[in-house]
Amino acid sequence: MSKVLSFGELLLRICPDSAGGWLKENSFPVYVGGAEANVAAALALWKIPSAYMTAIPDNFIARQLVDYLDQLNVDTKAIQYAGDRIGLYFLDKGKDLKHAGVIYDRQYSSFSELETGTINWDHIFEDINWFHFSAICPAINQSVAEVCEEALKAASARNITISIDLNYRAKLWKYGKEPAEILPALVQYCDLVMGNVWAAERMLGIAVAENLVEEHDKSAYLQQSQVTSKAILEQFPKCKSVANTFRFDHGDGIQYYTTLYTDEQLFISKEYQSELIAGKVGSGDCFMAGLIYGFYKELPAQEIVDFATSAAFAKLFTESDFNTTKLEEIQSIVSKYES
Repeated sequence: MSKVLSFGELLLRICPDSAGGWLKENSFPVYVGGAEANVAAALALWKIPSAYMTAIPDNFIARQLVDYLDQLNVDTKAIQYAGDRIGLYFLDKGKDLKHAGVIYDRQYSSFSELETGTINWDHIFEDINWFHFSAICPAINQSVAEVCEEALKAASARNITISIDLNYRAKLWKYGKEPAEILPALVQYCDLVMGNVWAAERMLGIAVAENLVEEHDKSAYLQQSQVTSKAILEQFPKCKSVANTFRFDHGDGIQYYTTLYTDEQLFISKEYQSELIAGKVGSGDCFMAGLIYGFYKELPAQEIVDFATSAAFAKLFTESDFNTTKLEEIQSIVSKYES
């Protein structure tokens, strides 16, 4: 059966507590993650044939990580072994990757040293019918951005469905290019674009209405979602569907809903709210995985956006980067939080 291949950097998330207790205890949690690895793990858990491609050094830690992915039923044959480092990032427990305190330690990692002309895409894309990556990849450096374009051209030539998550990481774009200078050339190959209206503005130059954030008006957000989605489809003719998330933090709580624009119609998810969650990392990746799951299963559009949203919201009640919530558990978790 054809697989979904997710491409991106495998990372270790290190979580020292902000109070400094880890210094006395000489320990802190470490989670395996990376946006695209999170997608691959979720799909595998939901019984979608899932493969993952990254670059890691050939050492015992890397081998342990590959064994771990294998145990999750993620196909790891496409992983490239080169270089000397696995990427790291440090994040206070409970915070998300948009938090100003996130610290990246990804320079000179194996993935960051990928170059064009070194990967056999004919071999990589055997038995692949869906290719997924995120805007984090081209944020790393120009070389990785060029590898992304090389992969997209190869996937397109094979009529492989392509998806992108427009996740913006301000602390990664440090090599002299703005996202809007890089992303349009990559998004032109994509069939499904996922993100939010503000990411589309920053990365694709699609403006949002003035004072949209200050309004905090759901109807205005939904209208902007439709405007942004239509603009993406017009600007990128290959794109067939656009999904937007709306996640608002209220103290320790959260409000969450999403949209999917496809077949000239805006589909709106259920809305969920909770006063307390376990962690925010990986929720957007779980939403992306939910979209891929729905399209892979050829579900109706409303079912796709509802499933992806419920899966993403359920992810907020787990601490790990990887989703651990099975299909049959999702609805029972989220039902009591529906607005």
